[in-house]
Amino acid sequence: MIFSPLPGIAKLHAIFSWRNLLIMRLVLFLMLAVFFQSYATGFAQKVTISKKEASLESVFREIRRQTQYNVICDASIIKRQYSVSLNIKDVSVETAIAECLKSLPLTYLIEDKNVIIHDKKSMLTAAGTQNALIKGLVTDVSGGVLPGVAVTSKSTGKATKTDSDGTFVIEILQSSDELTFSYVGFKTQTVKVSAGQNLKIVMEESLEQLKDVVVVGYGTQKKKDVLGAVSVITSEEFEDRPSTNMAYSMQGKAAGVQIVRPSGKPQGGFSMRVRGTTSVTAGSEPLYVIDGVPTQLVYDINPNDIESISILKDASSAAIYGASGANGVVLITTKRGSVGKARLNFTAYSGLSKTGKKLKVLDRTGYLSLMDELGQVANWDNFTANTNWHDEVFRTANLQNYQLTVDGGTEQTKYYISGAYANEQGVVKSNAVQRGTFKTNLDQKINDVLTVGTSVSYARWFDRNIVDNVGSGNAGVIMNVLTAPPVIGIYNEDGTFTANPLRLSFNNPVAYIDGSENGYHNSRFYGNIYANVNIVKGLKFRTMFGYDNYNSKYNYFLDPFSTDWGRVNRGIATFSTEQSEYWLSENTLEYKTIFKEKHAFEALAGFTSQKKYGESSSMLSKGFSSTAVKTVNGGSIFDKPSATRSQRSNLSLLSRIRYTYDDKYLLSSNFRADASSVFGPDHRWGYFPSLSVGWRISKENFLKDVDQIDDIKIRYAWGSVGNDAIGAYGWYGLVSTGSNIVQGGQVHSGTVPSTPENKLLQWEATIQNNIGLDVALFGNRLNLTIDAYRKKTSHLLLDKPVPLSSGFSGALQNIGNLENKGLEFLISSKNTTKTFKWNTDFNISFNRNKVGYIGDQDVLDGFITLRQEASLIREGLPLGVFYGYIANGVDPQTGMMIYQDLNGDQVIDAADKAVIGNPNPKFTYGLTNTFGYKNWSLSVFIQGVQGNDVFNATRVETEAMNDFRNQSVAVLDRWTTPGQITDIPKAIYGNVTNSDISSRFVENGSYARLKSVTLGYSLPKRMLGKLGLSNASVYLTGENLLTVTNYSGYDPEASAYSGNGAFGIDFGSYPQSRQVIFGLNVSF
Repeated sequence: MIFSPLPGIAKLHAIFSWRNLLIMRLVLFLMLAVFFQSYATGFAQKVTISKKEASLESVFREIRRQTQYNVICDASIIKRQYSVSLNIKDVSVETAIAECLKSLPLTYLIEDKNVIIHDKKSMLTAAGTQNALIKGLVTDVSGGVLPGVAVTSKSTGKATKTDSDGTFVIEILQSSDELTFSYVGFKTQTVKVSAGQNLKIVMEESLEQLKDVVVVGYGTQKKKDVLGAVSVITSEEFEDRPSTNMAYSMQGKAAGVQIVRPSGKPQGGFSMRVRGTTSVTAGSEPLYVIDGVPTQLVYDINPNDIESISILKDASSAAIYGASGANGVVLITTKRGSVGKARLNFTAYSGLSKTGKKLKVLDRTGYLSLMDELGQVANWDNFTANTNWHDEVFRTANLQNYQLTVDGGTEQTKYYISGAYANEQGVVKSNAVQRGTFKTNLDQKINDVLTVGTSVSYARWFDRNIVDNVGSGNAGVIMNVLTAPPVIGIYNEDGTFTANPLRLSFNNPVAYIDGSENGYHNSRFYGNIYANVNIVKGLKFRTMFGYDNYNSKYNYFLDPFSTDWGRVNRGIATFSTEQSEYWLSENTLEYKTIFKEKHAFEALAGFTSQKKYGESSSMLSKGFSSTAVKTVNGGSIFDKPSATRSQRSNLSLLSRIRYTYDDKYLLSSNFRADASSVFGPDHRWGYFPSLSVGWRISKENFLKDVDQIDDIKIRYAWGSVGNDAIGAYGWYGLVSTGSNIVQGGQVHSGTVPSTPENKLLQWEATIQNNIGLDVALFGNRLNLTIDAYRKKTSHLLLDKPVPLSSGFSGALQNIGNLENKGLEFLISSKNTTKTFKWNTDFNISFNRNKVGYIGDQDVLDGFITLRQEASLIREGLPLGVFYGYIANGVDPQTGMMIYQDLNGDQVIDAADKAVIGNPNPKFTYGLTNTFGYKNWSLSVFIQGVQGNDVFNATRVETEAMNDFRNQSVAVLDRWTTPGQITDIPKAIYGNVTNSDISSRFVENGSYARLKSVTLGYSLPKRMLGKLGLSNASVYLTGENLLTVTNYSGYDPEASAYSGNGAFGIDFGSYPQSRQVIFGLNVSF
């Protein structure tokens, strides 16, 4: 990456302001309209040629240049080296061709804008024999010629292939015959023909073609020609995994991509890491691009609308996105219409969810015994219940999803329209999400020059959340389920919620889900409009405008009567709003050509401008006298009003070239220049280049005749990408509000500096090297992909402590580096392909990371309530290792935990802390087996993580035995008498020594999960015809049916913290659920 002190982005954004962009677009379209109108008017189909003894080939080229007619003939005719003399002026194409051929043994046929030349003699000879010749042209639906199409005669058995110009010649029986046309990625066609006929065959793409083409940055590319590390997930993966969140169906499907669900609740979201974590302070989530428009919000995308997902994993494939590509790029392509009659499809599924595991806690007897041992006294005769809080809080939840789609079109107009509704309950009572989505994709071909289209989506959803991933003292529902005393019921006699007899401020867990009324109301509108202009053959201009608008409202009301916290504050109401607006202007010019049959060249250049605006506000009130008014205006005390507003902008220039020689040697290079408003004035611009090369060794003479080998390609890629995922005003010296002052007896608002200015702040840069091998064998029945990579992030954006005399505790600076390296393997096989079909897909990934220099400091993260931080970032170690005391068991004489005295000073303090675990897995994997027999199908998917540790902070509370909380049944084995051998220390009130951050709570987090099993049945075609259907199928799916692990908590996948430096910590995390789902797909 290279930095350059170019002019400030503010000046450029003045040029590319919203208003100026609109004016520029109008001017551009008007200029294009005038140009193409003039072009069309002046394009007369007349030919003027004056040549003597010119070659036939040169004359044909001149005719094509003047008229844009394709002149097609067999290569053998050109090889005869005919020469002609012409002197014609302003004649028609037909006259020009006739004049050219009048003295030659050739004839012609004009079909649309194609002139087909053939031999008179061969046709006469064929007419006098048993066989005749058929000639023709094969194109795709857009008119592009298709070389290499297999053409087979049914009667003679002879076969040929179309030449580089799409033409073919084949012998047939004189009377009649049938020709079969087949080509990879296209529907096979059989056509009846007769002698002397000149054919034009138009082949349509098949659904299989989608697997052979990969969506990459700013375009598509044949999978066999991809030089970067790209993983592709198709719509079939989503059809097999009914889910309301696309990431859940992606989990375990792509090598090098780790997806973690930190919470099992429906709105819990996910965290995705592509080839490890590349930053400490800045964001590490990949860039998501939906139909060409970048976004960070993907929760509301309907998975059933997705056609494919391409994950750009290395820098060479992601460098075209420059400043946003350091963490990888996820390209989401939604379904579009195709040529054919309208198709109506209805999809529905419904199911049940429940927790897969129950953690056992003390019952009434065990709890009273522990409280007595701790010296806690209450009138226990008044508390006679023996409540199982797990049963009171968790439930068997329902989920349902319905979708209706219509798609179809002609060669001019293609459309896709979908609407969906989802309602999913969480396994914790009151927790639920309801969502409705609508999507329209439209493509309109105006003429051969201009195509326009749009992609528009709208979503609304209601979110009833619950608090998790925190301790019981912070209203964490899951932790309160485990620590609430069993001796109380749910309600008091007056209808209020019960509380812990020893601490009345701790209500029972049902109060934390039913005691308040709350919910998020969210809406989002996003999409794009585009225009493609075919200027001349091979040269295309594309302009696109993308837009994204998100709005969210949150209402919360805690009545002043039913809960302790409500009574203390006499009721609480909160209202908050959040909204964001994003727009993108993108313009590219692309050129593609093939010359001399062996040279394929592509070039792309363009510029983009984007801007994001966001604001939020919130207000809280207390002091409610009743529940008649539940909004903030019903309170008498207003507290903590806040409001924020921010905006950021980027400007980019991008380019790419690709070159292929003889389909054997491949070269690709990207270059992008980005400017971001979040960096200092002299460091806003960064340059991000990449280079990749490939060698298709299977095309070499020593391998090309080996029938078992379909493709072997070796590739290498190098590239640089950036990261600007920090606050909108990262380089500014900011001030904070709230420091009011009193002058003259009046209160005046005041501000104080909160962060220092840093004009030198610049991009994080990640440089990555990747070497890969792609192998396809046995008729593509066995495919293998291997990648090895190393990526290093420098100029880390990190808060570094500064002298307190500066008035600040720290400052955001570019310091340090971070390295990831690893291996990825992907194997796909078609084990059996006859009546019984069996396919297998397996991927496994190994990643190792190491923290480099970070400014001679340790960064601690992952704070556990009433304890310390559990995670550490330190130079030379993997990111986010667990940090604490080394526990050496329980002292049999005292019952206290024994911690290792590392420095030998006989005192256990911070100097004795060490690395006690590593949350980074040794490898992750996914295995999918799909079986098919007649109308039945079965899919079995196993996903797993191996070699990682989990810090079970939930046990810090449930095995502490130091206060009024209930505990895990594990404490039944606690130390009680001298000489007792046990691994559970004694109970001691008010002392956290025995439950401090230590290796006692570090567990093996490895697991293998039966993630999904789907059994499906498709109705026979004879039955479909009777019912008037084109397709109908039913399926039964089980999700998370079995997890094999030694982890003692709810789920080893849990992660209470979302930061880059603290992960793998389970602290009251919402458990994953088991689901059984029944679904139906019907097409008309």
